[in-house]
Order: sequence, then structure tokens, then C-alpha cells
Amino acid sequence: MAEGEARPNKKVVLRNYVDGFLKENDMEVVTDTVRLQVPHESTAVIVKNLYLSCDPYMRVRMSRHDQSIEFPGFVLGSVMTGYGVAKVVVSGHKDFKVGDLVLGITGWEEYSLITDPNSLIKINHPELPLSYYTGILGMPGMTAYIGFYEICAPKQGEFVFVSAASGAVGQLVGQFAKLAGCYVVGSAGSDEKVTLLKEKFGFEDAFNYKKERDLNAALKRCFPEGIDIYFENVGGAMLDAVLLNMRNCGRIAACGMVSQYNLEKPEGVHNLINIVSKRVRMEGFVVLDHFSKYRKFEEMVVQHLKSGKITYVEDIAEGLESAPTALVGLFKGKNVGKQLVVIARE
Repeated sequence: MAEGEARPNKKVVLRNYVDGFLKENDMEVVTDTVRLQVPHESTAVIVKNLYLSCDPYMRVRMSRHDQSIEFPGFVLGSVMTGYGVAKVVVSGHKDFKVGDLVLGITGWEEYSLITDPNSLIKINHPELPLSYYTGILGMPGMTAYIGFYEICAPKQGEFVFVSAASGAVGQLVGQFAKLAGCYVVGSAGSDEKVTLLKEKFGFEDAFNYKKERDLNAALKRCFPEGIDIYFENVGGAMLDAVLLNMRNCGRIAACGMVSQYNLEKPEGVHNLINIVSKRVRMEGFVVLDHFSKYRKFEEMVVQHLKSGKITYVEDIAEGLESAPTALVGLFKGKNVGKQLVVIARE
């Protein structure tokens, strides 16, 4: 492609601010034109987007906010953004050349102008599936790494519970726990996912939370001696039940609370007194604060992937037109593994 050339640019824009459950028609796929040229004397780059990551936090950005949030909201009629894998096609930056493969925040569109390329990370291992950089080697993988190793500080023999365990983050947390010599149990929303946790990821046990009338009883069945580490992805009733089952000096890494994102009024938590009586430490975190540790994380996970010590499952939607359906499906539990969208493979 020639620099300065005009190209059609398909993109996903926010059509409506979202109240309650996200719907496909809250987004719209439109086409405009992009010129493959960066502003004069700019250090910007233009990338061709290859793979886009569908992540639950994006739902928070789709509502109208009267108070500040960690992630700024999307603008009506403007392209949505998120983590993705892309190839540099035009560069005004000395550290990025045409053809470089990168990971970072990009537009939900075919081509994006990145005005601050310093936010991008060059991909060191293109011999692995590039799609992995939306998941196990991307933001979800970093989230699992920071939450489990840095915040929960596991010890061999500890009892670990992971909610939303078959998702982009949870499947990796469980495998990290196994590598650390822990006993790990996960919850998921279908029998298929429960089987995946036990047979592919090596969880000692797992349960379908939709079939459990009493989550407290389910956790007592799986953890008769209690829980040392809880990797929190869900919130709501699951968090309430976990608090009743934590052991003294347990740790909870609060990564997300996907059960709450589509509620107009978030659910309350009733068992917080257990944090006091059991000396539990619960810490929320945002992975953006920790990307200085990315290369250490990347090399560790690449080594485990190449040695076969860990594995990863993806749910790939084809084409930018499928992106709204794929994102909505996250909140209905339709995905099996990491949900991503492929726009182009090269």
C-alpha cells in the first residue's frame, strides 16, 4: 500500500449510551475513508488492525458517566477502542518501522492513527499465534499474572478459587495456581466449560454456578478447609459466598465484577465483616499500572507455552461485522475461552 493512499475504513461506533444489558444495536458498523498518512513532522503511526480483544471492562465505557472512572467513556458516534494486535503501515516515529507488529490500545476499525506510539508494545514472539497477544500474552494475561503473583502472593499447598474461570483471565490464573503447587477450583456458566476446566486446564474441581442453588454450600463442598486465595472476576452473590469461606489471612485480588456491569443498580455485599474477623486482605487493581513488568511476564509465559506447561483456549469471531455480537456474547456467557475478533491475519 502506498503512503498517502486513501482507503475505505470500516469501524464500530457507539450508537447509544447503554443502560442495563448491552445490545448489539447499541453499536453500529459504518464505513468511512482513511488517508494513509501521518501529520507532517508528527511521531504518530498508522496501523492496520489484525486482532481485537473483547473485554468486559469495555461495557463500563459504554454508559453515560456523571462521575470519573478509571477508563474514560466512549463518545457517541465515535469509534470504540480497546486492546488489539496491529501492523504498522505508516510511521513518523523513529522507534517504529513499517511492518512492525504491535500490541496496544487501538480503534475497533480496519486502520487506526495512533498519535502516541509510546503506548504500543512491540511483539517479540511472532512465531507464536499473533492472536495470543490479545489474551494470554496481552492485557488478560498480564491481569492474571499481576493479580495472582503480585497481589495474592501464593504459597505451595494453598487453596485457590477462581470465578469466571474459563474466561480470558481465569483460565490462566488456574494454570498459574497449578504451577505454584496450589489446589485450584473454578466456577463457570456451563457444563462444557466445567469439563474444560478439569480436563484441559487441570483444575482439581469445578462447578456450574447456574446449577447451584446455594453458592455457599457449593464452596463448602469444594473447599471443606476454606479458601486461601480468591481471584475475583464476578462480584455479587459469588463474592458474598466466598467471604463466608475465606480462611484466616486469605487474599482476594479484585480484577473485575462482570455480574454487575449490566445492572442499573449494583447489588450490595452483605458478608464484608468476614474481612475483619478473618484478617482477609482484598485489593483491587488496574493492570495499566503494571505494564512496566510486561517483558518479565511475556518471557515467563512464552517459556511455559513452548514447554507445554500451560495452554490457552480462544473463541474467535471472524470479521469486524461480528464484533458487536461477540462483545454482547461475553455477558451472556456464550464464549468458550478468550473472545476476540479477527479483522485480518496479515
